[in-house]
Amino acid sequence: MARRARVACPACDDARHCAACADRRTCGEHWRYLIANTGPVLHLQCPGCTHTWSLDTLAHRGGSAPCA
Repeated sequence: MARRARVACPACDDARHCAACADRRTCGEHWRYLIANTGPVLHLQCPGCTHTWSLDTLAHRGGSAPCA
């Protein structure tokens, strides 16, 4: 089973009209592949648009940086 994370994709923003995501509840549809993590930094991929990015969970919420 793949590890999953439920955070907004900065590329396609597919969850923008989802009430569960807006309320920060678990949504079975808008999950991301958790490729790896390095301490508080998550490395993610969106299954919908295949965009990859990194998210520092200690930084300001919503902040993300492209994967290197």
